Amino acid sequence: MKQVLIVEDDRNLSRGLCLALKDQELQIVPCFDLKSAREQLACGVTDLVLLDINLPDGSGLQLLREIKSAGQPIAVILLTANDTEIDVVMGLEHGADDYITKPFSLAILRARVKAQLRGMARVSKPSVIDIDSYRFDFEHMAFFKADTAVELSKTEQKLLRLLVENRGITISRTVLLDRIWTDGADYVDENALSVTVKRLRDKLDAAQYIKTVYGLGYVWVVKQDE
Repeated sequence: MKQVLIVEDDRNLSRGLCLALKDQELQIVPCFDLKSAREQLACGVTDLVLLDINLPDGSGLQLLREIKSAGQPIAVILLTANDTEIDVVMGLEHGADDYITKPFSLAILRARVKAQLRGMARVSKPSVIDIDSYRFDFEHMAFFKADTAVELSKTEQKLLRLLVENRGITISRTVLLDRIWTDGADYVDENALSVTVKRLRDKLDAAQYIKTVYGLGYVWVVKQDE
């Protein structure tokens, strides 16, 4: 399931966008300001952002810069009432993947959202990730610290992949539970996540990388020279 974040302070328009994009394969999350949008993005599971430029607590262009500078594979479509050339150019120069000016056709917006999500699906994430002395080959399930192979369970592999593909971003416990235990179980003891994190940290000797963000979740810390 793909997650679409709608950052629009006009609540009537936001509600209309949520209804227009409603799809069993999409999770639609509305936010009405930059603060709530940043909190949602920090979960590390957003695939596409519909972003209004004019927001009550700042410019959407600032959030666009933050998203693109983080290097995460998140598509951004700007929603703006401005249709002057300079506004379009500024948005594209800041890394926007598309833009649409108000008022707009919801059918056209749906088509553009689906086009961006299809394009993202064609861009495969690397199966081999090298970080300092670590080498993680997810396709062949081969994991190394320096030249030493490390055996990881399927659950530990899922956790590791989520952390390293979103390194630098704190992923909440709720999101990790949903993404790792996908066998349809109605209830998963949260202690299972704590145990899995500890085992992964110990096996990789990665206490300096896998950090607990108390009250929130876990993060793979990005070193300054990475």
